[in-house]
Amino acid sequence: MSVFAVPIWLPLLLLLPILLLMKNKIHGRKQNKNLPPSPPYLPILGNLHQIGNLPHQSFSRLAQRYGPVMLLKFGAKPIVVISFAEAAKEVLKVHDLDCCSRALSASARKLTYNYQDIGFAPYGEYWREIRKVCVLELFSAARVQSYRSIREEEVALLVNSISQSSSSATPVNLMEKILPPSASILCRIAFGKSFRFRGSDLDNEKFQEVLHEAEAMLASFSASEFFPYVGWIVDRLSGRFQRLDKIFHEMDNFLQMAIDFHLNPDKTKEEHEDLVDVLLRIEREQAKSGGATFTRDNIKGILFDIFLGGSNTAAIATVWAMAELARNPRMMKKAQDEVRNLVGNKGKVAESDTPHLPYLKMVMKETLRLHPPAAMLLPREVMAPFKISGYDICPKSLLQVNSWAIARDPEYWKNPEEFNPERFDDCSIDYKGQNFQLLPFGSGRRGCPGMHIGTTTVELALANLLYCFNWKLPSGMKEEDINMEEATGPGLTKKRTPLKLVPVKFI
Repeated sequence: MSVFAVPIWLPLLLLLPILLLMKNKIHGRKQNKNLPPSPPYLPILGNLHQIGNLPHQSFSRLAQRYGPVMLLKFGAKPIVVISFAEAAKEVLKVHDLDCCSRALSASARKLTYNYQDIGFAPYGEYWREIRKVCVLELFSAARVQSYRSIREEEVALLVNSISQSSSSATPVNLMEKILPPSASILCRIAFGKSFRFRGSDLDNEKFQEVLHEAEAMLASFSASEFFPYVGWIVDRLSGRFQRLDKIFHEMDNFLQMAIDFHLNPDKTKEEHEDLVDVLLRIEREQAKSGGATFTRDNIKGILFDIFLGGSNTAAIATVWAMAELARNPRMMKKAQDEVRNLVGNKGKVAESDTPHLPYLKMVMKETLRLHPPAAMLLPREVMAPFKISGYDICPKSLLQVNSWAIARDPEYWKNPEEFNPERFDDCSIDYKGQNFQLLPFGSGRRGCPGMHIGTTTVELALANLLYCFNWKLPSGMKEEDINMEEATGPGLTKKRTPLKLVPVKFI
């Protein structure tokens, strides 16, 4: 969430007299409450001025001074920030049911099809039904396995693309190489093919641009969310509403065409159902049973959430892993030796090989620890009062778990800033949501249902990059010259500077 990305301060100053009159009502009564410690905050703005372009880092610095359970004010909205594994366990396990809802500004509800998606839908009967569909139908182990050939084909195309570049011995931008096949995998799993609609400007590339815009809007500052009654004026003056409308209509147009393609009776029947096929089948089954049926907006909302959560994350994680290995030649060689000794002269790594690569999996865990694609879990809205570490947590507060800070806590991790995959050797800690010092995919009811499909994709891509190529730094560059700073991306912790390496074909 980039607070300063929208020019809101001038309109807010003009509204200051009105806001001051409402101050007491907005903040509410605090009597007899043992609230978490809080940094001093400004009238009206709260702590917004203390949050920089990388909020997870700002939260981490504040937590070092004010504690791992900390109360901030974003305008009128209380934000409880969790930066400690034990407190995260209380939130995500002990009190999961008390704080597993979501809250969005009215302007962003349209973008999520008025909460029809799973990621932002408030907790309730509808959300439980959609979650069940995602777990049992869309992302079950059998369903993920059925898309194995798609992942292997797209990774082979990635290797071929890099092989063409290797003949010239020039550096390649790994994100530019990895992102298209990563997005194509998701398109083919969801839609059955990589679409390029004739006569339409919404092809795959345009669809990715619209998704990027949607990510930016959902991660950016919304005045109407944090300044009740008057914030909508700021959003209107800044053009936020108009931008949301434009993004929604472009997204809706693309998803409607994808659904229409599947409703075409002349469509070739594929060996496996894609995700649109599954959702349309469920819609037909519910209609026949006379129960509550899916609407097309339900289907679009679920598809939107799948693309929002998975379109860039696999590519980002793969690039971070390659960057860390490039900075650590010993670890790079160890990972390459493991995969090459296993695969031999087969020419490529099959998905069935990756379960037998323990060091690669340790590299994956350590990458997700240091560089989770989403540094903070999506905020939860508190539904019922409870306590965390003895502090009162009030309804309507937002709970923000800073998984980036937790994964760098020296209380749980030795030399936490150091990339060291061997720390997971003979270690039971995993990223599946049961170990609260490592939460790249969240935990509890709001844990990411697409975790398995994402990690499977990254492991296959990373294994083939290590097997097929030796990687050299550009001429004159040293390992310590690789910039590992994070970018101010929309909700995702990307690498600030592109990772450019020289591939040397091995096989």
